[in-house]
Amino acid sequence: MHTNALIREKSPYLLQHAHNPVDWQPWGEEAFREAREQDKPIFLSVGYSTCHWCHVMERESFENREIAELLNCGFVSIKVDREERPDVDRIYMTFVQATTGSGGWPMSVFLTPELKPFFGGTYFPPGGLRQVLGRVAEAWRRDRARIVESSREAMEQLTQAAEVAPAADIRDVSALEAGFQAFRRAFGARHGGFGGAPKFPRPAVCHFLLRYWERTGNAEAREMALATLNAMARGGIHDHLGGGFHRYATDARWHVPHFEKMLYDQAQLAVAYLEGYQVSGEEHYAGVARGILDYVLRDLRDAEGGFYSAEDADSEGREGAFYLWSREEIESALGGAADRFCRHYGVERHGNVRPDPEGEFAGRNILYRAEDGADLGASRQQLLEVRARRRRPHRDDKILTGWNGLMISAFAKGAQVLEEGRYLEAAGRAAEFLLGRLYDAEQGTLLRRYRDGEAAIPGFLDDYAFLVQGLLDLYEAGFDTGCLEVAVKLTEAQLARFEDHERGGFYTTAAGESNLAPRMKDDYDGAEPSGNSIAILNLLRLATITWHSGYRESAERALRWFLPLLAEAPAAAPQMLASLARSACRPRQVVLAGARDAEDTRAFLRAIHRRFLPNQVVLLVDGEAARRFLSAYSPAIAAMRPLNGAASASLCDGYACRLPTTDPQELVRSLVG
Repeated sequence: MHTNALIREKSPYLLQHAHNPVDWQPWGEEAFREAREQDKPIFLSVGYSTCHWCHVMERESFENREIAELLNCGFVSIKVDREERPDVDRIYMTFVQATTGSGGWPMSVFLTPELKPFFGGTYFPPGGLRQVLGRVAEAWRRDRARIVESSREAMEQLTQAAEVAPAADIRDVSALEAGFQAFRRAFGARHGGFGGAPKFPRPAVCHFLLRYWERTGNAEAREMALATLNAMARGGIHDHLGGGFHRYATDARWHVPHFEKMLYDQAQLAVAYLEGYQVSGEEHYAGVARGILDYVLRDLRDAEGGFYSAEDADSEGREGAFYLWSREEIESALGGAADRFCRHYGVERHGNVRPDPEGEFAGRNILYRAEDGADLGASRQQLLEVRARRRRPHRDDKILTGWNGLMISAFAKGAQVLEEGRYLEAAGRAAEFLLGRLYDAEQGTLLRRYRDGEAAIPGFLDDYAFLVQGLLDLYEAGFDTGCLEVAVKLTEAQLARFEDHERGGFYTTAAGESNLAPRMKDDYDGAEPSGNSIAILNLLRLATITWHSGYRESAERALRWFLPLLAEAPAAAPQMLASLARSACRPRQVVLAGARDAEDTRAFLRAIHRRFLPNQVVLLVDGEAARRFLSAYSPAIAAMRPLNGAASASLCDGYACRLPTTDPQELVRSLVG
């Protein structure tokens, strides 16, 4: 069996290609030097281990010896895991989208030995790839000067596109209304969501719409968010047996999913459904959130507490095989309860996927909620046990700092809203894992990836921002001041390593830690929120906690940089719109004084967490250690104590503190008033 240089890597995606006859190399100086010395163009292939079409292209093309020979003779072939190296993915995806009008994975890009792109696309079928390889190799021999000039112009255009003129007035929040109107126009009233098929969960949109509703009282924003959450929860994109959500739906009604499950989707969707519960008070949103969190605990948690990255779409050589059912299988498992179950979940004798142009779902059913009202927990559990005996999809078991930060936030929020101690414990263990394995406390720096005993790859902006957010959420769930202490240290490191101090905003990569130019400032809130959007929100929260004006100044400087984007294309950055809305609010602290686990303290927390109150921070003074720590930031906290032995709450609004109260309802009236 052929073995190439990828065999020495840790990435599950790279290891999947380690026995291709293609002489793959990992991204790095050794491959770049070979391209320069042999004067060959680079064929760059970017994907991830749970990507269905990446598997297809591997089987069709990269295991094909004829195509491998074309690549090995004419090119230096480099394979990149986009989840390990989002910086590489981002810059070349920008090129592919600009030159072809679309993007996706697998991504295939041809580069000069100086790493400048000159031609690219996504999935190529084997015949198309053979043709492209032949033409590119011929053009490199005969017309290299034109290729080099084209690549130079492409990089110049990428550099120019990354430059904008910052806005002058941070008080201009007209982008919030423009964003609402953009999502209003795109909203699908029949099936929820925004835009047509394929339909992706985009929790950042719900995140913004609920904050827009809280700010303006516009009920339409709230209803669009809730309708979308309802439609996704009913559809086949939701795993009704095991919990969690698949990557996206191929149809407009969320029925036929692309079956991979990504950690970042679970994290963001759990928060979205928890907020739906806070906004509506309807228990079914809480149930969906519990299902997501329990799925992650069951199937994506490492023994040491970190969270794995994803589960594949494919098993047994077919997409979705693990999740599909025939009517006969359900009848065999459930007996007399089968009819009721099948009615509720839309199961049909000959399968329920129509149209099915490829014939891949013949006789099979994708469960979706066709009826309301039935309590089928026992039947679901029976089928889950049957399904567990099937061959599971491949699991990508690398642990990424940024995605784990998002998941820590989700478990912290679950602990607050659902009053589940095991969720707080899960968030805490994950934080301990990251800080123990991927954090250099002396330098205040992060690594991005841990797998098989190895931590590697300097952290990107996303890693810092998402973990800081997770630590802030974990503090507000469990009130361990150590979380705040590390969040501040990481924020200082982030400011030093990534901030554009002159013009504002944050680069994706630290200076000197990338082979790529230009350094880019990510601003798109897509499947994941952008690092800039979360970094801005973190800085605003920390400014409220610490009264450190420099944090707010950095946040506002960044917002000024991105306001032109928000004015031109607000729908591209819903999380940044939410951060802009937060910047327009007066800083607000709720300071509780009382024993951490006492019922009167819990009563305050229960009253706060039952409601959707997105614009304050909650601090707890539960002893002298916490008092000393917090009063170093906010001297007024030194005097805050229980009243006559009862837990008290003080609302500090715009840094002016009101008289404390021992009545949770009085506090809530102040918060919502």
